[in-house]
Amino acid sequence: MTFALQDFVTTILVVIVIFIVLSVLVRATVKILREYERGVIFTLGRFQTVKGPGLIVLIPFVQEMVRVDLRIQVIEIPAQDVISRDNVSMKVDAVLYFNVVDPEHAIIKVQHYLPATVMLAQTTLRAVLGQHPLDEMLSERKKLSLDLQVILEGQTEVWGIKISNVEIRTGELTDNMIRAIAKQAEAERDRRAKIIHAEAEFQAAQTLVDAATIIASVPAAMQLRYLQTLTEIGAEQNSTVIFPMPLDVIKPLLALLETKTAPPPAIALPVGIHAIP
Repeated sequence: MTFALQDFVTTILVVIVIFIVLSVLVRATVKILREYERGVIFTLGRFQTVKGPGLIVLIPFVQEMVRVDLRIQVIEIPAQDVISRDNVSMKVDAVLYFNVVDPEHAIIKVQHYLPATVMLAQTTLRAVLGQHPLDEMLSERKKLSLDLQVILEGQTEVWGIKISNVEIRTGELTDNMIRAIAKQAEAERDRRAKIIHAEAEFQAAQTLVDAATIIASVPAAMQLRYLQTLTEIGAEQNSTVIFPMPLDVIKPLLALLETKTAPPPAIALPVGIHAIP
């Protein structure tokens, strides 16, 4: 009875060991990759091929597989201390969008592509923004983001990584710099307001000159203008009416008045006659 019990226990242990060995073998042999995953296969440490998605069968203890995610990954770049070209210190953070397009290079060319890409983005962000003054950093954020994307793509292309987009999010300034920027913006608005007012005065004066030229070329236009003025005055129900008199009518009267008020001309005496005192 004791031997039968020992045989039973031994059989159970053997079955358990076989089950564990088979589980390990199956786990090392059969791999399932999702649609967005690829597997980089190494045979005895040497690159063989890229497989997936679906069921992948490997030779145990001879082949190994490294999973690579092909989806776009969103990485937040921490706030970086940036000194602009005009020596203004500020903190700038950004968001990086990238994905792996070549799994072979992403595994072989760089040790860990994710932290390597993040560190590269941080250093590039400080280098690019440090070449521009503060005004460009605040007003031309889209252009700076495009410059960052182009520079990062040129360096990560050999890693098999595609930079989809880089977005500069916020820039933190000191309180003194914020007040200085507000004063500058207010002065800029005042300058534009004065320029617009001057341009309006110039256009109004130019329009009046053009109108006067047209009216002077057609004498009847002035009379029509007089009549229109009288019509506008009469519509307002005023008790006093000012009637403008044309200068062509007034000039003969003024000339007649000047002839009546002029002194009589002096009478010239003959040369041989002298007045007796």
